[in-house]
Amino acid sequence: MHLLGASLLLLEYLAFSDAEDWKFEHPGTLYAWEGACIWIPCQYKLPGKRVSLDNLTVYHKYKYDDNAKAFSGNILLQMAKMNKLSQGRIQFLGDSKSNCTLRIHPAKTEDNGILGLRTTSGSEKWMEKIVLNVSKTAPAPRIQLPLEIREFQEVTLTCLLNFSCYGYQTKLQWFLESSQLPSNTSASLTTKTVSTQSKLTMHPNWTHHGRNLTCQLWNDNAEGPLSYETVQLDVKHTPKLEIEVSPTEAIVKEGMSVTMTCKIISSNPESSTISWLKDGIPLTKQETLQREQKMLTLTLTSVTKDVGGEYHCEARNEIGSEKSQVALQVLYAPGPSRVQINSSPAQEGTRVELTCIAPANPPSTDYTWYHNNTEIRRSTNKFFRIPKVSLSHAGKYSCLAKNSVGPGPMSQEAELDIQYAPKEVTTVLQSPTPIREGDNVTLTCNYTSSNPRVTRYEWSPQGLWNELIPGVLMIQKVSWNAGPFTCAACNSWCSWASPVNLHIKYAPKGVKVLPIIPHSEIHSGDRILLQCNFSSSHPTDVRFFWKKNGILLKEGRELSFDSISPEDAGSYNCLVNNSVGQSTSETQMLQVLYAPRRLRVSMSPKDSVTEGKDAVLTCESDANPPISQYAWFDWNNQNLHHYDRMLRLDPVKVEHSGAYWCQGTNRLGVGQSPPSTLTVYYSSETISRRTALGVGLCLAILLLAIWGVKLHQSWKRIQSQQGLQENSSGQSFFVRNKKIRRAPLSEGPHSMGCYNPVMEDSISYAVLHFPVDENDTPRIGDAGTSEVPRLSLNRDNSVTYSVVHKRQVGDYENVTPDVPEDEEIHYSELVHFGAGERPLDHEGVEYVTLKH
Repeated sequence: MHLLGASLLLLEYLAFSDAEDWKFEHPGTLYAWEGACIWIPCQYKLPGKRVSLDNLTVYHKYKYDDNAKAFSGNILLQMAKMNKLSQGRIQFLGDSKSNCTLRIHPAKTEDNGILGLRTTSGSEKWMEKIVLNVSKTAPAPRIQLPLEIREFQEVTLTCLLNFSCYGYQTKLQWFLESSQLPSNTSASLTTKTVSTQSKLTMHPNWTHHGRNLTCQLWNDNAEGPLSYETVQLDVKHTPKLEIEVSPTEAIVKEGMSVTMTCKIISSNPESSTISWLKDGIPLTKQETLQREQKMLTLTLTSVTKDVGGEYHCEARNEIGSEKSQVALQVLYAPGPSRVQINSSPAQEGTRVELTCIAPANPPSTDYTWYHNNTEIRRSTNKFFRIPKVSLSHAGKYSCLAKNSVGPGPMSQEAELDIQYAPKEVTTVLQSPTPIREGDNVTLTCNYTSSNPRVTRYEWSPQGLWNELIPGVLMIQKVSWNAGPFTCAACNSWCSWASPVNLHIKYAPKGVKVLPIIPHSEIHSGDRILLQCNFSSSHPTDVRFFWKKNGILLKEGRELSFDSISPEDAGSYNCLVNNSVGQSTSETQMLQVLYAPRRLRVSMSPKDSVTEGKDAVLTCESDANPPISQYAWFDWNNQNLHHYDRMLRLDPVKVEHSGAYWCQGTNRLGVGQSPPSTLTVYYSSETISRRTALGVGLCLAILLLAIWGVKLHQSWKRIQSQQGLQENSSGQSFFVRNKKIRRAPLSEGPHSMGCYNPVMEDSISYAVLHFPVDENDTPRIGDAGTSEVPRLSLNRDNSVTYSVVHKRQVGDYENVTPDVPEDEEIHYSELVHFGAGERPLDHEGVEYVTLKH
């Protein structure tokens, strides 16, 4: 029995395991209040292969009757065949496929409870449960706070209400105490969530701690908020301090007492420590330190000027520490003063500032200055300025300071030292005059006084000079443009002497040739002037000379060419000398441009050459600029269309013999050479070949004559034999010995015979066909065969002739054989057995000799 029951359960499970049930998606519980509306987002999926919903009924507080096997309750909406049969506060906004959204407006407290959606599709039925929570008044929103709120850290707070409905607009507003805060309201209406929420982002500070934060629910039609929720902010912050000082201004005279109290006005969480610090250093050994709850008092008695300064009160909790400060001022008379000189020692003529430094509180307002114990000035300013010091300002200075508390003691003395650069510096030339370029020169640097003493010397211009001792300069091999020279004697400052000119004598400098050319180029025949210039000379009395290609040409400053020729081209130098020496200019190249001239043809290896060798003809020329194009001509003045400077004959032939001349062209003109003759001789091979050719030609003419005579004799014999054959009653023909074109074995019905190379010693035969019409004439083929139409079967006019002959060795064509005729000439006589006369013999018959 147990096994049977288990089997039945298994079969039942297998039977329904593949069945697909109804599926609904909607919020589990929806919230509303009297007068609002309820929006129920709903999605469904039909079971199995159902595609459409048939009926939908909405029950309120439904029950199931087991006896009737049916649901009962308050029907809010009923739709048969998805046609709306009744309509009230509830509206169906879905469709028959997948949407089952409902809207109830206005909501009533009686709607509180359970709604049932009864759906049918064919035989499939389903009851879906939806919970409604409808209250008399609007429920309060919920404020969601972060776990911790700290000052100055951005936080986001959320106000949430589990309600939203299209057509009933609500909004959530934030208030901090009585101040409204900016915020945005957003709604969510999905099958998962129906809500309205507002997010508030703020940067709290410690003053927000303990203050009330409220979120209110508003409706546009309501006069006030529908509901609200209030929370108290818990803002974590460091201790906040406040300091009280007595006397209030924290200003006391030396010898008085002062009390400073530090209070903690707020701390979350509570502070754990509190302490006083001066100038950042904790006060740990003050006997007057008193500690109470949230308060710490510091009392200072008989204060001195050292007690004044910055005091800090510091408190600490779990969040961090906080400091508050107070500046304590102790008033006292100026202490021992001192004089400070900003630039001492001071250079004569510069600005000097002296400062009287006297610590006092309040600062001193009256200063008296002394020079060498003599009062020189009284002022409210602690600075004493000397715009331009001199030696009279040197000495000892002191000052006396005074403030509202009283005067201070006399300061210590400070000495002002006036220093100056070396005076009356001069440069002295020790070498004898006059000085020439390349001489050694000695200079000395002198001065009269200096404070401090001179430590070094400087020279100008700077160079590779050799200072023998400080202040004495040796210039070795002085250059022509050296100087003027000056020196400086230096201590802390330098004094420069007046420059000294050496007046160095030297040979002319900067010698150069100035070509005076009328055009940018020099052409043959132009007038050219060369001028010699120089930049400087000491002494200035000079002479000029000219050199061409290194050879002295003439004296004078100018060199002229009335009509320059190509022979004048070359390198020119100008020479200038004075009593010291001579200088030569850089080379001036004169290039004379002219058209081609003096052209000639040179031959290599020489002007006579044997055929088959190489011959190179070169066009030699004189031109500037060089020839850009050449042309070659032969003895007939025929242009050879060769445009290179060299004409190569490779190999040379006898017909190349003759005169050649060339032509050269540049951009200035054209020139041509006189003819030069090239002689080409026959080679020994050519001479032998031509001799053999002449002998062979003579032998050929002799053989042709002999052959002609024999051919004539043979023709006579053939004519005599033909006369005998014409006496017969038949037709005869003579076969001339002619080369046979071997025909294929089968050539169609018109073939007159065949050639069998195997049977060359056997019988040769021929078949002759005659035309039906006696007026028809046969056509003679290339081998002596006739091509005629096929004859009638009723008349056989053909005769077959055959000749048995001996095989002959050799071959000949149209040549009379040397052997007897009866052995070489084969002939046949054809007798026409037909009616009619025998046609006349024609002279144009071609006789063919069929050779074996």
